[in-house]
Amino acid sequence: MSLKLAAIIAATLTACHDAPAPPPKEFDAARAFAYATAQVSFGPRVPNTDGHRREVAWLDSLLRLRADTVIVQQWTHVTVKGDSLRLTNFIARFRPAAAKRILFLAHWDTRPYSDGPNSKKRDVPVPGANDGASGVAVLLGVADALKRTSPSIGVDLLFADGEDYGDFQTEPNDVLIGSRYYGTHQAPGAKPDYAVLFDMVGDRNLRIAPEGNSVIAAPEVMTMIWQTAKLVGHDSVFVDGQGTPLTDDHTELQKAGIRAVDVVDFDYPYWHTGDDTIDKISAGSLGVVGDVAMALIRTGG
Repeated sequence: MSLKLAAIIAATLTACHDAPAPPPKEFDAARAFAYATAQVSFGPRVPNTDGHRREVAWLDSLLRLRADTVIVQQWTHVTVKGDSLRLTNFIARFRPAAAKRILFLAHWDTRPYSDGPNSKKRDVPVPGANDGASGVAVLLGVADALKRTSPSIGVDLLFADGEDYGDFQTEPNDVLIGSRYYGTHQAPGAKPDYAVLFDMVGDRNLRIAPEGNSVIAAPEVMTMIWQTAKLVGHDSVFVDGQGTPLTDDHTELQKAGIRAVDVVDFDYPYWHTGDDTIDKISAGSLGVVGDVAMALIRTGG
């Protein structure tokens, strides 16, 4: 790590003055875990498969009962190998006319093959309990809470498709597809003040360090998130230091001019393997991240 980046991280995570009282906890961790379990039960959510189609219908039905407005973005992406992928983004909006807005996002698709360093078989699709379902479960838990009590600011929840289809090294246009599409087809009205990507946030041994590209792109947003985690008593999970710099959905939103950051625990041995199963994540971990997400909203972002 360079001295410059170390200085940025240190400055980003310096605590400020006395914090306000934390808002009441309202995120239902058990229900979020049930949402993760339901997704895994569909099977791998690889584009053009039955599991993918089942999750489209499931998300559509859930979000229409919770959000003030739901925008469905559907398009066909042709890969470098000639595959035609039918993809779907969902944008669940709360107070869509509000001028002050924030955006939370997660990807809901899963990888068609297992190429992680600990993978036993490459030709096995990734079940995606953590890499996909955990972030979606947090967003759905947030949607439940906002349905019960409307936010004072505008909130958009983006469920992005096509994040994990291709090879990140050799097929850059065939990954992060949904977030890239959103970047050029943003929701109407006021733009979000910032965006937070929740990716791989269900690990039973959850430990979230500041992701390097997020610290560089939006240090003030990272400061706010880590201070909020401390406010709600989760600073033992949202730790100081430096996480692995990642190319993820947040970098596509950064290219679109949005201050986007990644909340992620990349230290996960089952990443991109057939062992990314529901027993590797916990309701407790989802609850920690959900508490922080809700506190960001309730304290006005």
